[in-house]
Amino acid sequence: MGAVKPSDFKWVDEMRHSAAHVMAAAIQELYPEAKFGIGPVIGNGFYYDIDVATPITALDLAKIEKRMRRIVERNDEFRREEMPIDQAIEFFRARDQGYKLDLLKSLKEKGTTSVSADEKEAIGDGAEMVSVYWTGDGFVDLCRGPHVKRSRDIGAFKLKSVAGAYWRGDQDNPMLQRVYGYVFETQEELDAHLKMLEEAEKRDHRKLGAELGLFAFSPLVGAGLPLFTERGTIIREELEQYVSSLQVPVGYRRVRIPHIAKSDLYKTSGHWDKFEDDLFHVRSKKTDDEFVLKPMNCPHHTQIFASSPRSYRDLPIRMSEVTAVYRDENTGQLQGLSRVRSITQDDAHVFCTMDQVEQEVKIVQDIIRKFYEGFGMPLRLRLSVHDPNNRQAYLGDDEVWRRAESMLEKSIRDQGHDFELGVGEAAFYGPKIDYIAKDAIGREWQLATCQLDFNLPERFQLEYTGEDGAKHRPVMIHRAVLGSIERFMGILIEHYAGAFPVWLSPVQVQVIPVSQDHWDTCRRLAGQLEAEGIRVDFNELQETVGYQIRKSEKAKVPYMLVIGDREKSLENLTVRLRGQKEEIQLSYAEFIDRVKKALVERSTEL
Repeated sequence: MGAVKPSDFKWVDEMRHSAAHVMAAAIQELYPEAKFGIGPVIGNGFYYDIDVATPITALDLAKIEKRMRRIVERNDEFRREEMPIDQAIEFFRARDQGYKLDLLKSLKEKGTTSVSADEKEAIGDGAEMVSVYWTGDGFVDLCRGPHVKRSRDIGAFKLKSVAGAYWRGDQDNPMLQRVYGYVFETQEELDAHLKMLEEAEKRDHRKLGAELGLFAFSPLVGAGLPLFTERGTIIREELEQYVSSLQVPVGYRRVRIPHIAKSDLYKTSGHWDKFEDDLFHVRSKKTDDEFVLKPMNCPHHTQIFASSPRSYRDLPIRMSEVTAVYRDENTGQLQGLSRVRSITQDDAHVFCTMDQVEQEVKIVQDIIRKFYEGFGMPLRLRLSVHDPNNRQAYLGDDEVWRRAESMLEKSIRDQGHDFELGVGEAAFYGPKIDYIAKDAIGREWQLATCQLDFNLPERFQLEYTGEDGAKHRPVMIHRAVLGSIERFMGILIEHYAGAFPVWLSPVQVQVIPVSQDHWDTCRRLAGQLEAEGIRVDFNELQETVGYQIRKSEKAKVPYMLVIGDREKSLENLTVRLRGQKEEIQLSYAEFIDRVKKALVERSTEL
């Protein structure tokens, strides 16, 4: 088993990047006044930021796609040309492409650190020479490539949508139109992806979350700040308890920290310089101290470690916490539970000796594996390492990074897992193992992570007394299983299409009376079920049985108990299972055993 190191561009990514240029060429032919931003590869396709006098609507996408197919049929060649940066500036000035000039001037004046990863894809790594690509003899774009040879090589494509995006992500800049497209090697793959998207739309957690009454948003509270109802809170608490059931037996203990901290904490940790623009700032009127709402928990946890003298006998110390952090996301990037400003993390940090790292990482790996097995989500691993060509983006020296990365790689290999290498995907303080989970309709999500950190213990001067009587630095391991509870809950809603397994269902049993004459029996049954630890709902409403069943099905309740004259003794029950029309007869004891078995095993079976 070993690492799969992806090249900077895979063949399908070359197709996707080339398709972005074909789309831009089509737009240039249809809208000659168009100005072009950047057009990087993303996920399963690409996007391109465009500035046109007449806004492009969803109805225009078919017209653009038709012109793209004409360019494909022409079989235009992709041709690379290199030029000094000053020549490139004049080249694009003559073509009245102001956004390209903005990128080139940033590159010339400030170097590659002044551009984002997507922008770097568009302009390359060099500050003296840049490259352009021609699509046939008409369209030319600032781009580092690579591309396919000719336009017929780009595979199957489909334009997806159009949205707004500020130039370079700055709301003070012009709003451009971002056109998205999908590209796959074959039409069959594209069709399968489009079918998956249709299914994903049906499962949209924003729609289902509202229908099931799990969470809400309020303009008075603020964008990106979800409010969880009683039912949504039940799911959150069940998830927390599941993680706790896996980590408490291996020595994790809960701690609690405040939601704010002085800015000095994050200046010491290094987060201030990296994330200052993402922080919510708070100033005390009484002391004039500068505080921030905490964007992460690890600096607080270092101070718990530092609060007492530590010996090697105390290690490892495994701190865990479920708590919210806050990040000032752009309003346009907020999306349901997927991107929020209040992020609840199932966070944990291990402080250990160098000799304990391997065992502690293995414990983390076991927790993560067991957790995702419970949801039927297969995992793949990525070893995320630093980019040696961008050293200024990371804390610590090369030796620290070499050592940390080799330790994580050894841990993965010892477990016998395949993994891919994610160059440049490390956290700024250390390398990590990222776990990518696949949901029920084939989408992949980066969720769990295990991060190795030699830098924060150094920056905070953490120490313990070793067996030799000398002072030593502990190693710090950052670990998350769900990642963001909000995001994970959104993924779960879509994974199960709202039909949660019994243990997660906010209402596990719906008691349905045949008539008002059976209300007393239903109350008695509901009380008995609650005493058994089962979540039950019963409404004293004069509604038909059929209506109550349809309402329970819409609410995706796992079990429905229809109570009429036959069931008055409660010795035998008429049970209807979610998604099934046929009713079954079970004794009370059989039904209780069935439900409890599903709860204990966290089964997906009813």
